[in-house]
Amino acid sequence: MQFTRRAALAGAAAAAAGTLSPISLSPSQAQTPAAAPTGVFRYKFGDGEIVQVFDGARTFPMPENLIVNLDKEKTAAAYEGLYMPKGQLTISFSPVIVKMGGKTIAIDTGNGLGAFDASKGAVGNTRANMAAAGIDPKSVDIVLISHFHGDHIGGLKNADGSLAYPNAEIKVPAVEWAFWSDESNASKANGPNKGNFANVKKVFEGLKTTPYENGKEVAPGITSFATPGHTPGHTSFIIASGSKRLAVQGDVTNHPGVFMRNPGWHLMFDNDGGMSEATRRKFYDMALAEKMPIIGYHFPFPSAGYVEKDGTGYRLVQVHAI
Repeated sequence: MQFTRRAALAGAAAAAAGTLSPISLSPSQAQTPAAAPTGVFRYKFGDGEIVQVFDGARTFPMPENLIVNLDKEKTAAAYEGLYMPKGQLTISFSPVIVKMGGKTIAIDTGNGLGAFDASKGAVGNTRANMAAAGIDPKSVDIVLISHFHGDHIGGLKNADGSLAYPNAEIKVPAVEWAFWSDESNASKANGPNKGNFANVKKVFEGLKTTPYENGKEVAPGITSFATPGHTPGHTSFIIASGSKRLAVQGDVTNHPGVFMRNPGWHLMFDNDGGMSEATRRKFYDMALAEKMPIIGYHFPFPSAGYVEKDGTGYRLVQVHAI
């Protein structure tokens, strides 16, 4: 499988992209404001094609208890070690489009066009990058949702509430659907997740969805894989074509430089930190044993690589050729 660079990043993602192939900007991209980075990264995978579309990156002050089982000073030092601005946190977002078996499949949808306006173009760039990649939302046959946090489901609707993917079947994890559609489960959610119930209700209102079970083929060549902890029904996906296998890991971990190296650290956005840790170790041990490449939603763009052991944790070796 050979990666080819179609577009480059600007602004917050530039440092992450700098370790990869030389940047090549088209005239339109060269005029793009730094606040609205754009990026498309596509490559062949067996008989299919995978397209990563950069939704953007958001930088904000580091929350007091970002890593709930680590003190603030050590947390800050971990992120400063990744050359992030002191006291700041940058998170990037990268949905995936898969073309396989005659179908066009979107895995997660980004923050959405409403977030584009609210963030002044920092995030919500998925649709623009799909257009740059020549992918019409009307051509998407299936949308696979990994879990119900807003940065993954926000792009299901346009800013005016209309359907962003009008011809697609929207498939959601059955466990995730059962949890977030019952507001009485708020007592089982941690602080950052308690407020998510209202947003889930708003996003899915008027949408027809198909719940799916884990361990099932949910689209041509794509099998769902349970990775709970971040949310109760959080799901990853294994894409297969011939002898090739690739994992799309959603939010099994956030920034790999922090949470792959330190799988025992618990992120405040993980609803169940202990379960998230167990999932991380199980998932990365599997990828390591199989030498299976992974794509991470919050990895620096373009967000594919291999897992290697690193002491008691792991590290991501980002690559552009598999």
